[in-house]
Amino acid sequence: MSLKEQLAEYRANWHQRVPAERKAIMARHIEQLRTGAIARTMLKVGDRAPAIVLPNAKGETVDVGALLRKGPVIVTFYRGGWCPYCNLELKAYQEMLPQIAAAGASLVAISPEKPDESLSTAEKNALTFEVLSDVGQKVGRAFGLVYEFTEELKRAYQGFNLDIPARNGAPDEWALPVSATYVIDRDGAIVYAYTDPDYRDRADPRDVIAHVVKKAAA
Repeated sequence: MSLKEQLAEYRANWHQRVPAERKAIMARHIEQLRTGAIARTMLKVGDRAPAIVLPNAKGETVDVGALLRKGPVIVTFYRGGWCPYCNLELKAYQEMLPQIAAAGASLVAISPEKPDESLSTAEKNALTFEVLSDVGQKVGRAFGLVYEFTEELKRAYQGFNLDIPARNGAPDEWALPVSATYVIDRDGAIVYAYTDPDYRDRADPRDVIAHVVKKAAA
């Protein structure tokens, strides 16, 4: 199945088992993101990408600027290893790594989780690309992606037994990035941006790679 099909299947099962009140909170939250200030702050095609220098799952520092000297870089922001939609996306990218390399591109995934949590995610999904930890979400905020939780959204996540501040190593900070995917060209310009605020929807890796190939051929 394609990633879109896998996400749709998981979403259908999610709707069957999650209480109606919690589903309503999540729906309101997504709509608030679509109509709120964050819709204007998220970086878009044509913008310059901020510097990305972050630790990977092993605690080693990764400078995306060094990767850009070799070719375009696909940067995907995900919420955390606790998010099943994120895990489906990461696995889909892992399967497409040969095509990404063939297109002359690199791939990094970024979450606000601590490096040890990122290591767990990488091992669980058998990922061989860089999984970076944006603790404190400086990079996510530079891309305009980070939103603060409302009180009712916090209660909804607590209903899922998720302690976001603990996972992210940021005491008392209930905040996450929009699940966004960018392609950054060698000159640092953003040439592709997928920034749907609905965390249950993601860019299809095949579409992202097709864009990289098309841009290279232009």
